[in-house]
Amino acid sequence: MEEKITTKEAYAAMYAYLKMLYDMTGSDDLGVFLGSMSLLEDGTPSDPGVWDDWLEAVEQARLGQVDLSLAIPDE
Repeated sequence: MEEKITTKEAYAAMYAYLKMLYDMTGSDDLGVFLGSMSLLEDGTPSDPGVWDDWLEAVEQARLGQVDLSLAIPDE
């Protein structure tokens, strides 16, 4: 049986994963993005558009519209 998590739990998991990458790399881009994902006291992301983008990504995944295969573009 596959374990299911809520959209908010999945958001927290994505945040935790990106934070691990940030801790390993010190990437400024990841740091800025994590800042925009961080939640304010009312539970909303500091950048309101992040949540809308997240919900769109979740819907794409639910509909099977995410290509997870490795694709290296031709030069």
